Amino acid sequence: MKAVVIKEFGTADGLEVVDLPVPDPAPGQVLITTEAIGVGGVDAMLRRGTLGTFGFEPGHVLGSEVAGRVTALGDGVDTSWLGRRVWAFTGLSGGYVEQAVADIEEVVVLPDDLSGTEAVALGSSGVVAHFALERAGFTPGETVLVRGAAGSIGVSAVQLAARGGAAAVAVTTSSPERGARLRELGATHVLDRAGAGDAPAGFDVVVDIVGGAQLPLFLDKLNPNGRFVAVGLIAGLPPADFGARLLAAFRSSLSYATLSLDTVPVAAKQAVRSAQFAEAARGELRGVVHEVLPLGRAAGAHRAMDEGQVFGRVVLVP
Repeated sequence: MKAVVIKEFGTADGLEVVDLPVPDPAPGQVLITTEAIGVGGVDAMLRRGTLGTFGFEPGHVLGSEVAGRVTALGDGVDTSWLGRRVWAFTGLSGGYVEQAVADIEEVVVLPDDLSGTEAVALGSSGVVAHFALERAGFTPGETVLVRGAAGSIGVSAVQLAARGGAAAVAVTTSSPERGARLRELGATHVLDRAGAGDAPAGFDVVVDIVGGAQLPLFLDKLNPNGRFVAVGLIAGLPPADFGARLLAAFRSSLSYATLSLDTVPVAAKQAVRSAQFAEAARGELRGVVHEVLPLGRAAGAHRAMDEGQVFGRVVLVP
């Protein structure tokens, strides 16, 4: 089968299409013939070598979410799964392939009216956005800022905050054109990447996908009792002393938190994911697809992400 691996960490040129044996599902796993493969920010981090010290090596198969049809079962898996169209989380590897394996607890049946491309545009990002707002203690009537809103997590967070009754949903993004698209999804205020623009004086909640050197500027935008939740670091780590910003505003009782789905119970994630897939099938929630590319053009998808061209999610198809 065709697969995309990291031949060399660094630029997108380090990705390579190779032939690998079709994997056998282990006990408790299923084999999925993929119809759509999500390309996420964590894939780009892995490829750049950002997480290289955690044991990832050349030859690593990228990808963490796929949609397709179950074509084989490992021992102990109920036979009713065979032939079903599903979304699956494959971990931090094994997604950029024609045939993927996944643990059965990480698999969700797809509604008939939801395409595989829509599913992988929403499957991970929508759940991250949901639990980020939950971690922030977001309630109706509060003001929300989504930093880095043009990616798939940001697109979901904007929709969920707007649907959840936010008094205002501000976004940071790179162009007026992207701002206009985010307004269609529920944004009420559009700021530039540095946070400049017409917006509320402060925010009760900040959901941050960006990180990087400018993160402290957005801590300054929190209202008293404001909550900042970091869900990504696409611009790298913040300054080492960023916590001093919080201490300087001690009397405002500000909070900073990180969120990784690794700490959320699988059953909780799957319940939210199933509900969001049903909402997407009804047209109530959108998984925004930037572009659909053949699996062999994964490097092109990564170049587009590196250049900041992607709105929503790039999807690969075998």
